[in-house]
Amino acid sequence: MFGTEEFEISMMRPQAKMFKAGEGKTLKIALVGNPNSGKSTLFNLLTGLNQKIANFPGVTVESHTGFCFIPSEDGNGRIELRVTDLPGTYSLYPKSPDERIPFQVLCDPGNSEHPDLTIVIADASNLKRSLFLCSQIIDLGNPVILTLNMMDQAEDKGIEIDIDALSRALGIRIVGINARKNIGISNLKKALAGEIPIPEHNLIATREFAPEVVDGIRDIVKVNREYVAFQIASNLDLINYFNLRAPKKEAILQLIRRHHFSPSRQQAAETLKRYEVITEILSKCISRKDLNGARDLTSRLDNVLTHRVWGYFIFLGILFLMFQAIFAWSVIPMDFVESSFSILSSYLNQNLPEGLLSDLLVNGIVAGLSGIVIFIPQIALLFLFIAILEDTGYMARVSFLMDKMMRRFGLNGKSVIPLVSGVACAVPAIMATRTIQNWRDRIITIMVTPLMSCSARLPVYTLIIAMVVPSTYYLGVINLQGLVLMGLYLIGFFAAIGTAFVMKYLIKARDRGFFIMELPVYRMPRWSNVGLTILDKIKVFLFEAGKVIIAISVILWVLSSFGPPGVFDAIEKKFANTAYTADIPADEIETKIASEKLESSFAGIFGHAIEPAIKPLGFDWKIGIALITSFAAREVFVGTMATIYSVGSDDSDTQSIREKMMAERNPDTGEKVYTRATGFSLMIFYAFAMQCMSTIAVVKRETGGWKWPLIQIFYLSALAYLSSLLIYQLFK
Repeated sequence: MFGTEEFEISMMRPQAKMFKAGEGKTLKIALVGNPNSGKSTLFNLLTGLNQKIANFPGVTVESHTGFCFIPSEDGNGRIELRVTDLPGTYSLYPKSPDERIPFQVLCDPGNSEHPDLTIVIADASNLKRSLFLCSQIIDLGNPVILTLNMMDQAEDKGIEIDIDALSRALGIRIVGINARKNIGISNLKKALAGEIPIPEHNLIATREFAPEVVDGIRDIVKVNREYVAFQIASNLDLINYFNLRAPKKEAILQLIRRHHFSPSRQQAAETLKRYEVITEILSKCISRKDLNGARDLTSRLDNVLTHRVWGYFIFLGILFLMFQAIFAWSVIPMDFVESSFSILSSYLNQNLPEGLLSDLLVNGIVAGLSGIVIFIPQIALLFLFIAILEDTGYMARVSFLMDKMMRRFGLNGKSVIPLVSGVACAVPAIMATRTIQNWRDRIITIMVTPLMSCSARLPVYTLIIAMVVPSTYYLGVINLQGLVLMGLYLIGFFAAIGTAFVMKYLIKARDRGFFIMELPVYRMPRWSNVGLTILDKIKVFLFEAGKVIIAISVILWVLSSFGPPGVFDAIEKKFANTAYTADIPADEIETKIASEKLESSFAGIFGHAIEPAIKPLGFDWKIGIALITSFAAREVFVGTMATIYSVGSDDSDTQSIREKMMAERNPDTGEKVYTRATGFSLMIFYAFAMQCMSTIAVVKRETGGWKWPLIQIFYLSALAYLSSLLIYQLFK
C-alpha cells in the first residue's frame, strides 16, 4: 500500500450521524497535532500564501489562518475552507501558553474559533503517542479526520498500518499522506468534501471516574458529551477560558469542591485508561516487518550530535558559523537599506516645502521607519538559520543537550532558543519563550533575554571602541578592538546566566518543571516552510515592534524640535548678529544653530536635568540626551550624537563623529570627555540597560501586564547604573 502515488483513504461507511460541508458556506477547520508531526507543512500546502496572522481572542498567542477552495463532491461547485493552524500539543491538558489554545478552541463550543471539523495530524511512525491526543478529540464528539503523515518513514521502519481497521476501531475517517512530498493531499480534499462520520461513542467512559461531577457539570453548562464536562473539571485552573457566565463558573467550582474532585488524579487515571485502549486498538491494526536490526540515519547522527562531550563543541561551532554568517551576509542588504533611506530623506528634503510637517515626515516618521527596516536582513538571516535547524530536527537536540546544564541556573533546555535569538533581536526571542511549559522557567528566560547583546548595540559598541581602544594586533591576527567586542557579548551571556541563577531563588515555582520533548528524525529542510516562517517573523517584527518604534520616534522628534516659548527665537536672533558669527565659518553656522536648539529643546532640558545623576558615571548632558532618545532603540545613540556634534549621521560621516567626540573637552576641567573610563562605562551601561521600548512592549504583551516589565526595567537599570559606576571609578 506504500508504493502507490497516493496513500490510502479509509472506506468505512458506518451507520452513524454524518457531517457534510455545504456549498456556499465557509467550513471552519482546525489543524491540531503533536509538535514535529508535519502540521505546519500541511497547513502551508492547503493555504499557500493565502494566510494571515492574528491573535486568538483574549490571549497573546498568534493564530495562523488561511483560506482555500476545494471542489464539491459532485464536482459542480466548490467549498471554501477557513483553516486555522493551532499550536502543537501532546494532549488537551495544557502546560504552556501555546497549549492552552487547542484546549480553549476545541473544548468550548461557545468559542468563536470552535471548528466545524478537526483535522488531526499524526506521525504514522509513532502512532501510539499521536493517538492519545486524537482519542481525546474524538471523545469531544466533533467531526474528525485523522491524517497519517510520514507514511514513508513508517514503511522504512517496517510498520504496516491497516487503515480501514483503524478507521473502524476509532469511528472516524482516516487519510494517509506525506505532506513533505505533497502526496495524499488530493485524497484529503476529497474526504473534506464528502460525508464525515460524527463520533457517537466515547473511546473511554470518563463518566465512571467521577459520575456526580460529570453529570452535574453537564446539567450546568448543557453540553451533550460527558468528556467535555470531564475536561472542564480536569482543567479547573483554566475555567475562565470558557465562555460561561460567572454564576455557572461558581456553580462548577462549588460542585467540584463538594465532591472532592482532584484534577491531577483524574487526569492520571484517564491517561492510563486511554493508553490501555490505544494499545489494544493498535495491536489489531499495526504489524511490523523484521528489518534485521538495521540502524537508521537518525540514530547514527544522534550518537555524535548529542554526545555528552562532543555535542557541546559541535553546537558551539554551529553557533560560531551562524553568527559569523549573519553579521557578514547582512552587511550588503543593510547598507542597501540605509542608503535607500538616505536617498529618500535627501529627496524629500529637496522637494518638500520647509515646515514642521516636512520635518516630522523626514526626521520623525522616515527616520523611525529606517531604524526598523534596516534590521530586517539580520532578523531574516537569523530565522533562516533557526528555521533550517528546526526543520532538520537539530534544534530539538540542542534543547535536550543543554537542559541539564541550564537547570542549574533556573532555566531549561528550551531557554536556549530565546537566548540565542536575543543576539539578533530581543523581540522575537521573547516571543519564542512560549514553548517553555514551566511558568517560572519562562518568566526567568523573559527577564534575562535582554541581557544578551543584540545587533542594535553594535553601532554603540563600534563607535565607542574606536574612540577608546587602540587598534593593536597580537600575534599578527588578534585585534584588541575585536577582543573587546567579543568580551561585551560574553559579558551579556554570563550576566544572563548569573541573573537567572539569582532569580531561581527569588521567583517561586507554581509547579514542578519537566523537560519532555519528542526528538524528531533528521530531515532535509522544507524550503517553502522556511520561507513562510521568515515572512511571518518579519511581519510580526514590522507590525508589532515597528508600531512602537515609530510612535516613540515621533514623540522624540517633538521633544527635540520644540522648547520653551521664545528660546529658539533667541538663538536665531543671536546667530543673526554678524558680530557674534564673525569668527564662525559660514558652513558651520546652521549646524551650530541646530546644536544649540537641541540643547535648549525639551530633550536638552531633560539631558541637563539628569546630568547630576549620571555625572558619577562619567556622562555629561549630551550623553544624557542620547540616553533618553535611545530608549526608542539603542542604535539611536549614534544618530543623536551626530546631531549634537553638528555632523550628519550617515556612515560616511562616522569618522567625523568620532573625531568630534574625541576632541570634546569638559568645560570645567579642560580634560577629554571621552576618556577610557567614560568609554568603558558607557559600553557597560548599554550592555545592561533596558534601552529598547519595543522590548518593553513585547514583555508586557507576553506576560499579560505591567508587573514584570516594570521589574525588568528597574533591575536592568540598577544593574547598568551600578556596573557603569564601578567601571568608571576603577578606570578613571
